[in-house]
Amino acid sequence: MRAMVQTGFGGPEVVRLRHVPDPAPGPAELVVEVGACALNRLDVLQRRGPAVLPGFRLPHIAGTDVAGTVVATGPRVSGYAVGDRVVLDPTIGCGTCARCQAGDAGFCPALRVVGGNIPGGFAEYVAAPARLAYRLPAHVSLDEAAALPTAWSTAYRATHGVGQVRSGETVVVQAAASAVSIAAIQLAKRAGAAVVAVASTGAKLAVAADLGADLLLRNDDDVPAAVRDHTGGRGADLVLDHVGAATWSNSVASLAIGGRLVVFGNTSGDQVEFSLADVYHRGLRLLGAGAYGAEDFTAVLDAYCAGGLRALRAGAYGLAELPAAFAHQESRDTIGKVLVLP
Repeated sequence: MRAMVQTGFGGPEVVRLRHVPDPAPGPAELVVEVGACALNRLDVLQRRGPAVLPGFRLPHIAGTDVAGTVVATGPRVSGYAVGDRVVLDPTIGCGTCARCQAGDAGFCPALRVVGGNIPGGFAEYVAAPARLAYRLPAHVSLDEAAALPTAWSTAYRATHGVGQVRSGETVVVQAAASAVSIAAIQLAKRAGAAVVAVASTGAKLAVAADLGADLLLRNDDDVPAAVRDHTGGRGADLVLDHVGAATWSNSVASLAIGGRLVVFGNTSGDQVEFSLADVYHRGLRLLGAGAYGAEDFTAVLDAYCAGGLRALRAGAYGLAELPAAFAHQESRDTIGKVLVLP
C-alpha cells in the first residue's frame, strides 16, 4: 500500500510517500481502508520531535483520526463485516490494568495510539482492534466522521465528564474556532448553557456565532469585564481552556464565585501564575480534564450521529499532499479539521 512515512524529525520534508506492506488483521482486529484521516496537534509535535508518546519509533506512519470501510476481519471478530463504514477510537489500552478496568485507557501504562506510536491513517489501510470501531449511519460521511474522534471526545470529556455543564449556566470557551472548541460550543449549547466565545479574529468569531455562541469576544478585549457584564456581575460558571499561558489570567478572572476552570491543553505555554488566595477565597475549582475514555468516545459519537451537531472541515488533501496539509494545520488561520483523503 501507499503510505506517508516519517523518517526523521523536522519539517514536512521528513514525511515521504512510500510503498509498505498491507496490514493483516490480528485475531481480534479489523483492517480498514482509510477514507479520511484528520490531522491533530500530536501529528505535528511528533513530526517536529522529540516524540511525545512512549514507544514511538521511526519510521512511523502518523494519523490518529481514521474513518473508512472494513476490508478484512480477524477470526475472533464478531459484529463487523466487510463493507461496514466505521470510525476508530485511536486509544488502545492493555485492557487488564487498573486504569483500563476503570474505563481510563488513556492512562494505561502500556498505552498504544493509532498513528501515535503504532501505524496510523496516513496510508491506504490501517489495522486496529475491532472494539475501537464505531459503525457509522448512512447520513454521516467518512470525511465528517474523521473530524470527530480526538477533538470531539476531548471536548465531551472537558464539557460533560469533568466540567459537568448544566442547563442555565454560562460557559466561556477559549480559542473558539479550534476543532475542539467548535465541538465544545455545540455540546454546551446542546446542554442548555449560554456560551461566551473568545477568539483572535472576526472570522473565527463569526464561526462561533453561527454555531450558537451568545457573546463574542476578541482575545484583546477585557474578557473578564465583558463576562461579568453579560452575567449581571456574577461571572462564568465554567471556563473551558486548552490554550494555556496566554489565556490563563482571563480564564481565572472570568469565573464566578464557585466557578469551574477545566484545563485540557497548553498550546501557548505550560507555566502560569495565579493567586492562591483568589482561588480559595472565591471557592474556585481548577480541574484537569485528562485523557478521554471509551465512554466519552461512544457518547459523543452517539450524540453526533443523532443529528443537530456539525463538524467543520478546514480543508482536504490527497495522501501525497500531506506536507501541504501540515502547513495548513500549522497556520493560525485554520478553522476546523484538516483532512487527508487517501
